[in-house]
Amino acid sequence: MTLKHFLILLVTSVSLTACGSYSFTGAKVNPNTKTFQVNYFQNNSALIEPGLDLDFTNALTDLLINQTNLDNVKSNGDLVYEGEIVEYRISPTTATADDTAAQNRLTISVNVRFYNKQDEESEFEKRFSFFYDYDGTSQLIGSLKTTAIEEIFDQITQDIFNASLAQW
Repeated sequence: MTLKHFLILLVTSVSLTACGSYSFTGAKVNPNTKTFQVNYFQNNSALIEPGLDLDFTNALTDLLINQTNLDNVKSNGDLVYEGEIVEYRISPTTATADDTAAQNRLTISVNVRFYNKQDEESEFEKRFSFFYDYDGTSQLIGSLKTTAIEEIFDQITQDIFNASLAQW
């Protein structure tokens, strides 16, 4: 092996080990943390949308599976997420000259309690909320409702991830 090849190998090795464990998602997980648990998020909002609770619980679980290398467990997780859906509301955001809604907004809010066995200082209870605007002449049914809920859940679950693991 030539000196040039040896130096390249040495620099590459030092660079990779100096970086430690790096996550492209921005997650800062304690090396002793191996598992996470997402408890069922009950729907306690005034307006109940059937299946919303299970869909949200699954969305948060899926995000954590996809963006971390932690194992999902049913109990005694190193990280625990629990809470409830506290708001599911449809409201007009703008009006027309005829006093009808030109645009409506679906808002979903979730109260989350996060527990971390490895770092109790990072624990929190926090409300996360997001909305989806749609045309006032449309009804929130079918694919429009599916799209709205998916976009809201994508944002809320990413916000929960950032608050708990990326600590943004």
